[in-house]
Amino acid sequence: MEMNHIRRGAGKPLLLIHGIGGSWRSWQTIIDVLAIEREVIAVDLPGHGDTPPLNGATTIATLSDAVTDFLGENNLTGVDVVGSSMGARLVLELARRGGAVGGVVSLDPGGFWQGWQIPFFYHTVNLSVKLVRLLQPVMPQITRSAVGRSLLFAQFSARPWRIPPKVALDEMRSFAESPVFDELLSNLAYGEAQKGTAKSSIKKPLIIGWGRRDRVCLPSQARLALEKFPDAQMHWFDRCGHFPQLDKPAETVRLILDGLNGEEIVRAAR
Repeated sequence: MEMNHIRRGAGKPLLLIHGIGGSWRSWQTIIDVLAIEREVIAVDLPGHGDTPPLNGATTIATLSDAVTDFLGENNLTGVDVVGSSMGARLVLELARRGGAVGGVVSLDPGGFWQGWQIPFFYHTVNLSVKLVRLLQPVMPQITRSAVGRSLLFAQFSARPWRIPPKVALDEMRSFAESPVFDELLSNLAYGEAQKGTAKSSIKKPLIIGWGRRDRVCLPSQARLALEKFPDAQMHWFDRCGHFPQLDKPAETVRLILDGLNGEEIVRAAR
């Protein structure tokens, strides 16, 4: 299917896939820097941003199918890909299936929670989005305030007061407006478990990045992610929450560019 997307820069293509309730604007803190070295394609997944929902169920499986179709229709099969949160799980699923994507960077992927972590994830995020919807009439005023951003993003960011006001407003708008948010949240928490791969089955770069202060996908879940994807290289972001592109944009850029080039990953100063 065709998905709304933007393209920036020139060079080897790089696809960016946002998380639940997001849009291509979820990457605006790093997209222009990435575009200095790569042609960056950032999509709105079905039911997000300016892309209409799928006909039928919206699940990890159907979104993976939609992305695969998009890649084929746009001559992008085999492209390097970066995903965030739910998008991070999507890119791992695409890597598991084989053939659709090249190198993969998965930032704080969902889907590796167990036991009590499942209802914790579901109910905390569900409460957050309900509050965001209620606050939409005053969201511009709230996101202009460092205190307001700190309250809104406390679950998602280790340093929410530093998020640019426009970025914060765009995220809060897209969360509230996605018609598939509730369906996807339920599928993420209670749907089919993420399958893994056998060791040495993935030959392209496969990197999982995780914030040490992630309060959505808890850092302890990284162990299961590595068990299911034993070919992955793990990178930890210090003093970072669920969205490294917000808390550690410079380090995220270097992780993406260096990691996909097979180079040693060095932490950026900020």
